[in-house]
Amino acid sequence: MDTVTKPEGTPARTTAVKATETARKVRGLVKQMYLGGHEAKAKGIPIAYCMVASQYDEIVRASGVYPVWTENYAGLCAAKRDAERFILKAEGDGYSNVLCGYARVGIGFEGLRRQSGGMPASAPDGGMAAPDMLLGSSGVCDPRFKWYQSMGHYGDIPIHNIDVICPPIDARLAEERDYYVKYQRGQFQNLVDFLEQQTKKKYDMDRLWEVIRISEESRRWWWDAYQLRKAVPCPMPSEDHFNTFVPAYFMMGTPEALAFYKELYQELKVRVDNKVGVIPDEKYRIIWAGGLPPWHTMWTFNYFESQGAVFVIDTSYRPFDPVEVPPHVKDPLEYLAWRTFLRATYRYEKAYKHSGNPEVELLLELVEGYKGDGLVMHASRSCRATTIGQLYLKDMVQKYVPVPCLQLISDLIDVRDYSEAQWKMQIDAFVETVAASKRDRKA
Repeated sequence: MDTVTKPEGTPARTTAVKATETARKVRGLVKQMYLGGHEAKAKGIPIAYCMVASQYDEIVRASGVYPVWTENYAGLCAAKRDAERFILKAEGDGYSNVLCGYARVGIGFEGLRRQSGGMPASAPDGGMAAPDMLLGSSGVCDPRFKWYQSMGHYGDIPIHNIDVICPPIDARLAEERDYYVKYQRGQFQNLVDFLEQQTKKKYDMDRLWEVIRISEESRRWWWDAYQLRKAVPCPMPSEDHFNTFVPAYFMMGTPEALAFYKELYQELKVRVDNKVGVIPDEKYRIIWAGGLPPWHTMWTFNYFESQGAVFVIDTSYRPFDPVEVPPHVKDPLEYLAWRTFLRATYRYEKAYKHSGNPEVELLLELVEGYKGDGLVMHASRSCRATTIGQLYLKDMVQKYVPVPCLQLISDLIDVRDYSEAQWKMQIDAFVETVAASKRDRKA
């Protein structure tokens, strides 16, 4: 049995103090997610390792397979400062220290499990139940397509990779839309065929429609709740968001996720009606404008708040934009294909007419809608997908609105790339700049 323990000097607390009661409930949901995986395994229910934002959530949920979200588990390990042993195992097996931190934790976790013949000792929340299949994805970045293939180094587990479309900004959408939708539907059909193969059961399309219905209702409540964050003072900060996104990305299509977002909306509505903010004196409204959060050091958000700065909205793990699938679509896989296409191209027309970049358009909308006084981005050493282009986006946004921007540098998982002293100096200087900028705009 593996006996590696947490590294010496692990701080007592790495997470942020939450502002809302609903956000505090997520920790229990996460524990139940991983416990549920072990319970499912004991009952003979197949376990699938899954990738976040792959647009196949409802398909997997409706199949009767139990999904385990490996990226979420890496973030959990980082928040508990217990990712290093998994990272070191992956690096010891030849994986680069600039490979995605999520992937290194997942690969290292599997490596230690196979090496020890059982669950790594004291694995956070009991560890991930052993997979019966691996569902990779091209969505967002390339390591997500190769990560699960790399796990074949430790064992022969059935794998299926799905391609998730994202048309280029110069695509002729009116002419090419049907091609993209047809292609994406084919990818979803291939996944259904694979799941039927693995489960030895005919896929239930009626069940899929029901899961889609629940998930769409959940997303509407989530979206509406986040519109309430436009209020001054803001009722919920980004550190809460990096908890409250969990049901949407890892439990979508379940009654529990629907109940959670109804409760979140209701709590935020009460806070807005009673003008209850995150802190007693909200001076500056900051936007989390790019990059994944530093899961190992989430209390950084509270450090901003100690200086009167509140993160009022976020671009990472945000709610998908509400899109309208044409009413003539009666096939659930075609519905999901349309939804994927519309989500990917939601701001393309607006970008054509203005900045030329949909991400710039999103940031401009958030600065205006949420009354942003400044932007903060996190450049993660091991996440090219969310880091490349940050300085370009900053420059483009500042062509249209004079908001200061801070780029913090570390890693989403690996605490070895983090300097507390350096970050505090940067944050102090940034808040001073935001204060001066706000005074100048008022003048």
